[in-house]
Amino acid sequence: MLIIRPIRSTDLAALYQIAQESGHGFTSLPVNEELLRRKIARVEASFDKQVDKPFDEGYLMVLEDTETNEVVGTCGIEAAVGMVDAFYHYRLGTEVYHSEQIDVRNEVETLTLCHDYTGAAEFCTLFLRNSYRKNNTGRMLSRSRFLFLAQHAERFGETVIAEMRGESDAEGNSPFYGWLQKNFLGIDFVEADYLSGLGKKAFMAEMMPKNAVYVCLLPEEAQKVIGEVHANTRPALNLLHAEGFRFRGYVDIFDGGPTVECNVNDIRAVRESRVLTVTIADTPLDATNYIVANTQLKNYRATAAKITVSQDHNNVILNAETAAGLMVAEGEQVRVLAM
Repeated sequence: MLIIRPIRSTDLAALYQIAQESGHGFTSLPVNEELLRRKIARVEASFDKQVDKPFDEGYLMVLEDTETNEVVGTCGIEAAVGMVDAFYHYRLGTEVYHSEQIDVRNEVETLTLCHDYTGAAEFCTLFLRNSYRKNNTGRMLSRSRFLFLAQHAERFGETVIAEMRGESDAEGNSPFYGWLQKNFLGIDFVEADYLSGLGKKAFMAEMMPKNAVYVCLLPEEAQKVIGEVHANTRPALNLLHAEGFRFRGYVDIFDGGPTVECNVNDIRAVRESRVLTVTIADTPLDATNYIVANTQLKNYRATAAKITVSQDHNNVILNAETAAGLMVAEGEQVRVLAM
């Protein structure tokens, strides 16, 4: 059985291995054991914390194969970004130049450094091992976050964002980053990305261009990848599009990948998920595939299961194995979402 649960300190070795497997551009999981240990401690403190409004909490879950006790994936939500460390983006804009005297009008695209998403919640740290990328497991892992968000909405910013990984080659070199390295930062993409993941962001404020950058002055290869996603990230972007997330002109400052956003109440899965009362019985023949999560916080559990939902009585039939995996008993509640 595959169960999603909050990460814990005993998962450090598994998280380190995932950080190694995730490759370049996965900023939220640098290959650094001490940083990952602190990350897990922060998550555990966030699950323990009483929250009146979101601040700097982080909620990282892991996907565990209960047959092998192996951690095979991760997914996370940041409660409110930029409240402690600066959260940078480039905002795409347009400057208009017009002269009646020479009868010329030009529209020039610009990139302006900004902190516009400060306070927004963020979907992040989605990773699934190759051998488990089948049977809609990746979809279940990603969408399980919507159930957690719906159940604990008071813990998150009203706008939810997701940064999509931009174009880079097998060695981690970004076409967009090349001009920035040459003219401003002087360090390569992998190092800059790693420092950002460590939370060491002072160099950004010190070295990034302060004024708007004219896109037309960038190398052609850099211009082409602005707002484009890495091939491995396109399925995740398609899933978010289906949930109502849209690109509003914000891109990553290092690889130019797009950031998409949606108001929490406009996310399709948040609107369509339902809280139902549990009946424990054998799986009926007419059962269908759902993502099912308990309504707890510290003991949050989610999985994919065949269940039967009663439209008339607001209850759901779970078999004993699923109920045990979700840590729910007869008469308790779960939140469900059709796969």
